[in-house]
Amino acid sequence: MALWRPCRRGARSRARCRRDGRCCCRSTARRRRAPARRRTPRGQVISGHQLHGSARRYVGRLKISRVRGEGHSVPPTRPCDARGVSSTAAVALTVLCTVVSASPAAADDDQRGWGYLVAKLEADGVPAAEVVVSFGDPRVPRFDGLYFSLAPREPASLYRALLRPTSVAQARRCRHRWTDALADAERRYGVPASVVAAILHVESGCGHYTGRSLLLPGLARLAMANEPANVDANVDRLAGNDPAVARQVRARARYLEDTFYPEARALFTVAARLHVNPLDLRGSESGAFGYPQFLPTSFLRFGVDADGDGRVSLYEMPDAAASCAHFLASHGWHPGLTVAQRRRVIWQYNRSDAYIDAVLTIARRIDTPESAPTALVHRSVKRHVVAARRPAHRAPHHTRHRAPTPPAAEHR
Repeated sequence: MALWRPCRRGARSRARCRRDGRCCCRSTARRRRAPARRRTPRGQVISGHQLHGSARRYVGRLKISRVRGEGHSVPPTRPCDARGVSSTAAVALTVLCTVVSASPAAADDDQRGWGYLVAKLEADGVPAAEVVVSFGDPRVPRFDGLYFSLAPREPASLYRALLRPTSVAQARRCRHRWTDALADAERRYGVPASVVAAILHVESGCGHYTGRSLLLPGLARLAMANEPANVDANVDRLAGNDPAVARQVRARARYLEDTFYPEARALFTVAARLHVNPLDLRGSESGAFGYPQFLPTSFLRFGVDADGDGRVSLYEMPDAAASCAHFLASHGWHPGLTVAQRRRVIWQYNRSDAYIDAVLTIARRIDTPESAPTALVHRSVKRHVVAARRPAHRAPHHTRHRAPTPPAAEHR
C-alpha cells in the first residue's frame, strides 16, 4: 500500500516519487492511515493483513498477541490468501500458514472460542459429538466476545411504525383471516383474539417475517456472557476502577447466562424432538422463531398441537395462536383483568414497556371498527403513494428483532 498520493506535476516528478517512495508535491500529498489493530474481549489483537514490501516485512506485521482490550474483532476468513503476492512472498506466506495451522493455538482445545459453553453443554448431558460438530461448523462464527449494557431499554420509536393506520389495518386483516384459529385459542385459554393477533402482528407480521438467522449462534453468544475473559473485558470497559459498577457488570453477566444458557441447551432438545440438525433451525437474531417468536424453552413448555396433526409447528396458525394464548394464560391471563394486570402478564412475554404499549394499542384498535370515511381516505392515500413511487424491495415493517440486543430477547 502506498503511503503518499502520486505527484501530479509531471512524468519526471512521478518517476522520482516512485523511486524515493514519497511525494515531492507537498500540496497534494496526503498520508493514508495504516490499518488499525483489532482487539477482542477474549484477548486477541490482530494487526491489519496488508502487504508492505518484502515477505519478511509481511510476516513481521502478521502477529497475534495475548492482551486484554476493547473493540470488536473481525477474524480474517481467509488469512492465507496469497493472491497478488510475489513468488517470494507467497513462499513465505505458505510457510507461515503451515506453522500457524500446526501450532497449538490453532487446535480445537478452545472450540473456536466456545470452549466455556461447550463444556457446560457436555456436562449438562448434550451429546459431546453433537456439540463439537455444531460449534465447529463454519456457519457458526468464532466467539470474539459479547459487549452488553447494564440497563438496556427498548425505545418507543422501535414500534412506532407498527401503530400507523396501514399497519393496524394489516393486523385487523390478520384477525379476520384467521378467525377460526384465533377464536379456538380464545375459547381454550380465555385470551382475546385481538390480543393474540396483535402479538403475532408485532412479532412476525402475522407470520410473514419469522427471521432467517441461525438460532444457535445468537443464543450461544448471550449464554457466553459470563465467560471469565468476557466478564473481565466488560468490567474494564464499563467499570474501570469503580468496584460498585464492577459488581453490577458481573451481576448482569450472571443474569444473561442464567437467562440464555437454558435456551441454548433447550435448542438441542427442540432439534432432537423435530428430528433436525440444530443448525437447521432459523429465526430472529436473538434466538426466537415461529409466528409467535418463541424461545426454545417456551416452545417446549407452551407449544400446543391445536390442529391435531401430531406435531407442534409454530409456522402453522392454529398451533401458533394456541401456543401464544397458552403462554399468556399460564402466566395469569384470565377474563376481567385490569389494564395494569394485563401489562404484567405481557411483560412475561417481552420485558419491554414499549412493546406492551404497542401490543395493547393495536389490540384495542383491532376491536374498534374502522369507520367507512376513514377507510376510504386510507385506501386513497395508499393508492396515490404506491402510484407515486414503487420501490423494488420494501423492508418489512416488523423491526422487533432487527438487532440481537439482550433486552429484546429476554422474554418467552
